[in-house]
Amino acid sequence: AVPSIHSHLPTCNINTSTAGVAHLTSPHLTLCYCSRAFVTTYDTVKPAPCIPLVRVSAYDVHGYARSTRCLIYTLSQRAPRSRNERTIGSSRSPGHHTGILQAGQEIPLIMATSISGSPPRTYPLMSRHEIEALIADGRNIVIFNQHVLRVDPWLPYHPGGDKAILHMVGRDATAEIEALHSEDARQQMLRYRIGRIQGLWKNFTPPIQGGTFRTLAEMEAGATAIAAAADHDEVDSAKELDLSSPSSRSPSPVFDVDGQAAIGRRGAHQSERPSSVSSQSTTDADMDGMSYLDAITREHISLDLDKYPTPDPETQARIFVKYRELHQRIRDKGLYQCDAMAYAADCCRYMGFFAMTLACLHFGQYALGGVFLGLMWHQLVFAAHDAGHMGITHNYNVDTVIGIVIADFVGGLSLGWWKRNHNVHHIVTNAPEHDPDIEHMPLFAVSHRLLGSLRSTYYDRVMKYDAAAKVLLRIQAWTYYPLLALGRFNLYVLSWDYLLANRGPRKGPGAWHRWLELVGQVFFWTWFGYGLLYKMIPDGWSRFVFVMVSHVTSSPLHVQIVLSHFAMSTADLGPHESFAQRMLRTTMDIDCPPWLDFVHGGLQFQAIHHLFPRLPRHNLRRTQRMVQEFCDDVGIPYALYGFADGNKQVIGRLSEVSRQAAILAKCQRTIAMSGDISGHHHPHHD
Repeated sequence: AVPSIHSHLPTCNINTSTAGVAHLTSPHLTLCYCSRAFVTTYDTVKPAPCIPLVRVSAYDVHGYARSTRCLIYTLSQRAPRSRNERTIGSSRSPGHHTGILQAGQEIPLIMATSISGSPPRTYPLMSRHEIEALIADGRNIVIFNQHVLRVDPWLPYHPGGDKAILHMVGRDATAEIEALHSEDARQQMLRYRIGRIQGLWKNFTPPIQGGTFRTLAEMEAGATAIAAAADHDEVDSAKELDLSSPSSRSPSPVFDVDGQAAIGRRGAHQSERPSSVSSQSTTDADMDGMSYLDAITREHISLDLDKYPTPDPETQARIFVKYRELHQRIRDKGLYQCDAMAYAADCCRYMGFFAMTLACLHFGQYALGGVFLGLMWHQLVFAAHDAGHMGITHNYNVDTVIGIVIADFVGGLSLGWWKRNHNVHHIVTNAPEHDPDIEHMPLFAVSHRLLGSLRSTYYDRVMKYDAAAKVLLRIQAWTYYPLLALGRFNLYVLSWDYLLANRGPRKGPGAWHRWLELVGQVFFWTWFGYGLLYKMIPDGWSRFVFVMVSHVTSSPLHVQIVLSHFAMSTADLGPHESFAQRMLRTTMDIDCPPWLDFVHGGLQFQAIHHLFPRLPRHNLRRTQRMVQEFCDDVGIPYALYGFADGNKQVIGRLSEVSRQAAILAKCQRTIAMSGDISGHHHPHHD
């Protein structure tokens, strides 16, 4: 048991009413308490007077004691003499309390030295200006649980790729880190501490997203200019140069929305937004193309500000606290425990589909055999998705190997490519410039902003709105399902590009995965290309039918993947929006009966999955009610549609962007006919 994280008293009120040493499996245990660091270690949601000892494992505590300087006790296990007794301390060494502890008794906390005997290390309190200057000098600084982390040395080693980290530079990434990383990984991050902060952190816009930062010299020059302006009563100039103004601004139109007006609109109404915004509401015959797109952007932002809590730091901080409380409830209910029986049933289903495939090929039923193989691939992807998120064993290496076996050896797709892509998607969901999952130009565009030839920070290239896009986007509502039916062939190309170009981690714990994946790819094309296609199917036409049927049969997976995001908001509400609100604003869930869950494989609970990516998918339905209660509590709408209605929303969004493309072309033709287009240059919004 530990005191409140805000307590500085050298005492600890031990609560033994619900859990005690007798429940521990280890006879000797070191319990450490390290102020804010304790929140990181044990995922405490808020200051509490005690932590039940049953929640403390010897592995976690000893591992943490080696990496930090802690206040420690050694606990020993024995049968209590009475219901209210627990034994503390088998060691007689200095700094340890021995004897019988009564329930509610206070004992002193004694500062222990480190394993090496050196004094505890303290980290300097860093100001916002100091952190900004470090980022301006090219350092990658991330805030985690009030710690300032300089993560530059880790970028080449990060198994999820560098882009996921770069999108968190200058931001408080506590929610994202806790959602996406295991306890062990979070402890390892503390090696990169260089300082600490106090109070509420106001996020910068990361450099990769267009944020600009000032060095200390530039700040001093600005302060000098303000002083000079004040001496000359140049109040307006001083306001323009005020150091308290945001120093990191993105060129996105979102930051031109007045914050106070947004607060007023929030109180006006909470009406449900239609699936698509009327293009005509922002149409002006005299507008040029970029002005038209900017008008739509402002309208979408206004709608989101009306519908969701205001994105100011204080409001979003309250949502963050509620989100952490929800996360703790989920842990307390044991929902992070994998359902082994559910996976056993899944494995039986996989093997059954493959056995039917072989039987059909043996009897010459090649099309039917393709159906069963496609069904197996469709189902296997759900397990690979779990493994990629460490949602099976919660062990990075074990789950990665499971995922590679499923994705590469059995499916022919690269798990490493998927993880690099998918981790960024979970950080910047539905951001047209940053999220690769909605960057499909020239085939699809789910945001009008893609009509402005945005630069993708993921692909590091401009997604041109060229002649091909102008044709294909006009008919995208009609080509949507046919193109998704062929999506697996594109995934083969992307997988080989990732592996051959060595785009994954070249150092660190994930470096060797590429070689295992290459072996898996060779294995896949051996059993599938040679073993099935060549040896078991006699002629070219039958082989073609088998390939096409199997790949098209697995394609509903692609519909399920994009269904949760394509119809949702793509607006940017600024850097202060909380992780929880951003995930719920950009993701919908699909309503289906429990008996149909195996068909959706957890993808019907994408909003819940985005809140808690490592949660095993078989437990997502049990989490739904708690998430709905959380949404009601904080005032965030929870988007839930039936499968058919969700698809209607997606088609409606695609049709809307097609209409916007047509109006954009009309605006451009009007300007061209007026002769103005040659004399005006309208910058793209990258």
